[in-house]
Amino acid sequence: QVQVVESGGGLVQAGGSLRLSCAASGLTFGSYIMGWYRQAPGKERELVAFITSDGGIYHEDSVKGRFTISRDNAMSMTELQMNSLFPEDTAVYYCNAALPDRSRNYWGQGTQVTVSS
Repeated sequence: QVQVVESGGGLVQAGGSLRLSCAASGLTFGSYIMGWYRQAPGKERELVAFITSDGGIYHEDSVKGRFTISRDNAMSMTELQMNSLFPEDTAVYYCNAALPDRSRNYWGQGTQVTVSS
């Protein structure tokens, strides 16, 4: 059974940092693109960053220079280091594991990140 589990969310003041972690099990982790998405109240879920199996990285423009995605294939984990947080970064953050052809696509349950002004 595939499990994708996020951790590390919480409440932080503007300008602060948080580190989100995502542990995946029950899948061949090295074959999956790992992504972080977020959904703010009243808004659609949006892509924040992803990292491919060979380390290719994409960060959405609004988080470039502030957020960094990484992965550890040996530990079957991906992380999102978030620095210089803004109140508008407040959202539920979701971890996603997807095969490149999208034939398999798994979501975590989400972790709340709240940035106070």
